[in-house]
Amino acid sequence: MSYDHLIEMETWVFDLDNTLYPVELNLFDQIDKRMCGYIADYLQIEHAEAYKVQKSFFREHGTSLKGMMDVHDMDPGPYLDYVHDIDFDAVAPDARLDAALSILKGRKVVFTNAATQYAERVLDRLGISHHFDGVFDIVDAEYRPKPDPAVYDKVVEVFDFDPANAIMVEDIARNLKPAAEMGMKTVWVMTDRPWAHTEAETANPDYRTNSLSAWLAEVTGV
Repeated sequence: MSYDHLIEMETWVFDLDNTLYPVELNLFDQIDKRMCGYIADYLQIEHAEAYKVQKSFFREHGTSLKGMMDVHDMDPGPYLDYVHDIDFDAVAPDARLDAALSILKGRKVVFTNAATQYAERVLDRLGISHHFDGVFDIVDAEYRPKPDPAVYDKVVEVFDFDPANAIMVEDIARNLKPAAEMGMKTVWVMTDRPWAHTEAETANPDYRTNSLSAWLAEVTGV
């Protein structure tokens, strides 16, 4: 299979967590636990109940943060600082990913429901931050999470690119649907997390892989 057309893409839009690094590193598991702890303290409830609140808000509002803001008028700043204060020791430089990104000719941006400072730390640990032109985070999105289509419009506006000559890479299948509807090519990085498979069939990604690093190595021939 020839991937020459992908190498020539003008813009690459990458999700961060469980996409640019392998899900096995369990960074998001650390964040998930800190979300639960913060919600438990904020609402003064037991952790088991906070976990239920956290997951129901994720399903109904797109992120637990958005649910806490909508239902409990929570200030997002301290929450984002707390949940992203994790141990990054598991993240090591990815030389293969670095080499592959060097060959892709288009601009590269991160589009994440996380915070920019956290994203920058992950990129630095992976040794790939120099490839990226910017991060569009949950604050830039005015706390509206993927897959809200209006947020995708804003990403296109901020980075000024043509969706028809862009490709989006993401581990949560439903988050690819708005990108595809705008005309972007889509890549689904499949994990063992069941919630990331919701709406996979209707998302109908153009490409599927279990490892972004391995797939981009195949695309670029590194």
